[in-house]
Amino acid sequence: MPVVRDLGVLLRLRNFRRLLAVRLLSQSADGVYQVALATYVVFSPENQATPGAIASAMAVLLLPYSLIGPFAGVLLDRWPRRQVFLYGNLLRAGLACCTALLLLSSVPDWLFYASALCVTAVNRFVLAGLSAALPRVVDADRLVLANSLSPTAGTLAATAGGGLALAIRLLTDGSDAAVVLLGAALYLLSALASLTLPRALLGPDLSRHHVRLREALATTARGLVAGLRHLAERRDAAHALAAMTVMRFCYGALTVMVLMLCRYAWSDSESDGLALLGLALGTSAAGYFVAALITPWAVSRFGRYGWMAGCAGSAAVLEPTLGLPFAPVPMLAAAFVLGLITQGAKIATDTEVQTSVDDAYRGRVFSLYDVLFNVAFVAAAAMSALALPADGRSVVVVLTVATLYATVSVALLHWRRAGVTLQRTGTEE
Repeated sequence: MPVVRDLGVLLRLRNFRRLLAVRLLSQSADGVYQVALATYVVFSPENQATPGAIASAMAVLLLPYSLIGPFAGVLLDRWPRRQVFLYGNLLRAGLACCTALLLLSSVPDWLFYASALCVTAVNRFVLAGLSAALPRVVDADRLVLANSLSPTAGTLAATAGGGLALAIRLLTDGSDAAVVLLGAALYLLSALASLTLPRALLGPDLSRHHVRLREALATTARGLVAGLRHLAERRDAAHALAAMTVMRFCYGALTVMVLMLCRYAWSDSESDGLALLGLALGTSAAGYFVAALITPWAVSRFGRYGWMAGCAGSAAVLEPTLGLPFAPVPMLAAAFVLGLITQGAKIATDTEVQTSVDDAYRGRVFSLYDVLFNVAFVAAAAMSALALPADGRSVVVVLTVATLYATVSVALLHWRRAGVTLQRTGTEE
């Protein structure tokens, strides 16, 4: 098969393998660290997990991506990328060790969150640098394939790291510090792997003229505003992003609810709760995988808006049906369904944005997309902090989410009909 042959060619490229190793080790460490943070907040015996604490943890994990991401490239174009991987991962290894010490000490929660926030903030620079460096290690003909392989492999590495973190925590009788130290070790290995790459290979080309940093940051901010204006002129993309933002909000609210159910309602011990959480995450991931398989067919059959409307409408019906019993088996089925419909809608939204937005604005619009995607999840966690009871059982949250899904489905169908009518009118004229 041509794809298999091209993958084989990529993996024979020495510097591509080395850059991929940096990514795999770095993102596996991210998975370990994120699970360590989540389990400390939710499952540590010394902590009484609350929706508010979960919301704080999600803000720490997600907001740096949104707030720093659009501006990371300005600095990356001034720093040698290999040194970003080296010093960024060394810095994260050191900060992770500090976090482990904080976990072993009696310190205020804000200090722990500040340490975790620093670790996740550095991650934005490393991930952006990995993407920027990729054209330096593969030829242009195989760049699309490399762009497909590398992020997918990184996501799998992060998932594997999260699974390893859960296993280590169970084996060490709930030691969050041991899990964080494992993440620190992986960050250190990623830093060492970066040393196998020549310093000048990954760029950037510092011989070229660069504008002053302040001017570059101001230009980036103005560019984001211009991207927002351009998006407002592309109603199809804007509508898809609005729908996806609401669906992401719904998914975030249900995620917090499942965390609380696993912690308090469905288990009598920490290990049972962790096992249930791992099963729920795995079931949702299976839904993501199925969405990747069926969405291309569904979009060709129903159109992008039609498929997104079907996803939201299905969630509006199935989410309360499976969720209101607040029992593990129906909720696991709901996790699969929600993983499928969320990822299916996201694939359709990505395609809509890619095809509707001019190439000159596409990067800026996707930066805005990233902000909306993560802020919606954190906002959902904040809402859950106000609405969820201690055990996670909330009929109000389930029905509110179902109503939001139904509203999105109706809106998408309306926009779809309006678009078809406009096309017909233009054709008749």
